[in-house]
Amino acid sequence: MDSKKKLHIALFFGGNSSEHDVSKRSAHNIYDALDKDKYEVSVFMFTKQGFLLGNKDSLRIFNGEPEDEVVAEATKDVDFSNPLANIQNLSEVKDVDVFYPVIHGNMGEDGTIQGLFRLLNKPWIGSGIASSANSFDKDLTKQLLTLHGVRNTKYFVVTPETVDEHSYSKAKEELGDVMFVKPARQGSSVGINKVKTEQEYNDAIQEAFRYDYKVMVEEAIKNPREVECSVLGNRNPKYSKLGAVDVNGDEFYDYNNKFVDASGVVFKIPVDLPEKLTKEIQEMSVKAFKALDNRGLARMDFLVDENGVPYLGEVNTLPGFTNISLYPQLWEVSGISYSDLIDKLIQLAIDEFNDNAKLHYDFTELGSEKLGKGLLDKNGKHRD
Repeated sequence: MDSKKKLHIALFFGGNSSEHDVSKRSAHNIYDALDKDKYEVSVFMFTKQGFLLGNKDSLRIFNGEPEDEVVAEATKDVDFSNPLANIQNLSEVKDVDVFYPVIHGNMGEDGTIQGLFRLLNKPWIGSGIASSANSFDKDLTKQLLTLHGVRNTKYFVVTPETVDEHSYSKAKEELGDVMFVKPARQGSSVGINKVKTEQEYNDAIQEAFRYDYKVMVEEAIKNPREVECSVLGNRNPKYSKLGAVDVNGDEFYDYNNKFVDASGVVFKIPVDLPEKLTKEIQEMSVKAFKALDNRGLARMDFLVDENGVPYLGEVNTLPGFTNISLYPQLWEVSGISYSDLIDKLIQLAIDEFNDNAKLHYDFTELGSEKLGKGLLDKNGKHRD
């Protein structure tokens, strides 16, 4: 590749998830931080209905035009009987060097968009298909963490088919007086409730079913500190300094104080913790990153109990890049600026793509079919 040629970055944002607006904020920050002397940048927004807008219409929304009006205008003549209608504007994506997904939650972190990039055979920032899917599903994440010896909280899973088997009294006996109920496959505290009574428990289960048919009921750590660690890399990842979040009397770090009103939240960046605890959290972060086969970036969210014991709560493979997002800020205090961080993420995506391009796929022609004895023919009768 010509070293003087600008890399063409296709920035994907939006999506039909509960974190649609968060994604827009993150993407705007990343767009502004991308060095335009190094990169040519095109932007593509997935609408709340899952339709991919072209670059021009996406820029209109970036520049402040009402989203609903732009979407209505852009989709009024679309033939949705075409199975590729939702992604027809991909034809605008010419000579892309790297795809940069900034789609939080559903369709962005769950392996869906990664599958599309895989089909398009281009580098993308972040984890692969299976890694993204496993990391997005809190149940599968915990299973893998437990298998690899990374401490996490006790829990059980409820589905519509098994809800009658998990009464409040049984849950209380297993997990304690206070529990968290959350959808297994959602992000940013959407649909999460802290419950202390039977009525709250039953209501929380039903609310969580609005977002997913797999619901987690998880033990609550008493008086926890929320501590976060950023991880950067591919097969040899590095950890950042740690940050802490004090929600100042709120029950937990919820969607509102993450993205809407953080005025009452106190961020400690970096946070001063005992050296042994700091090292343990950082090493757990890297161990989890490797166990989940993550790539590029991830933010690891921990709960530290009253005795200084850390539990890994969640893994975010496409963490926020809003003005109050901890992932880039933790790298800032660790010595990597916002713009340099983006440069590193782009290079990691290219490196991972080039590594995978070295893998071999051998194809063997079958020739004429030779059958074994005892098989059935098309009529269901045994062959001679």
